[in-house]
Amino acid sequence: MSHDACRPAPMPLHSVSVAGVVVREDGRVLAIRRADNGTWEPPGGVLELTETIEDGLRREIHEETGLKVGVDRLTGVYKNMTRGIVALVFRCHPEDGAEQLSSESTAIAWLTPDEVTDRMAEVYAVRVLDALRPGLTRIRSHDGRHLTASERLA
Repeated sequence: MSHDACRPAPMPLHSVSVAGVVVREDGRVLAIRRADNGTWEPPGGVLELTETIEDGLRREIHEETGLKVGVDRLTGVYKNMTRGIVALVFRCHPEDGAEQLSSESTAIAWLTPDEVTDRMAEVYAVRVLDALRPGLTRIRSHDGRHLTASERLA
């Protein structure tokens, strides 16, 4: 038997991303239109190895929108089963700054929940809608475009 046959298979790799559902006092939610693919999403991105979860969340939101935010609570954990990405989504509130575009965003808007449903793909809209609901942190899986059948919104 070769020496390589005794080695365990490499562990699958996952990445962890964060996103912020930033809610204004009037109930509108911050969204960006991504520069790379044109989709509307809550601001966020992949955590860097050396930063805490909340620091990474604040950094990503500030880089993409120019806003500084306060982090309120974890509202959902979402796994893209196709790509191995785990997204942690937090409800946030604006604290300081003014909206400004970045190399990662071509538009910034404050959307109503109905506008979120109209503009965002299902896997992003559900993150926002979950953050607007009181109560438990939601845990959901999707294929990158759609929630798995057991995760569909009622």
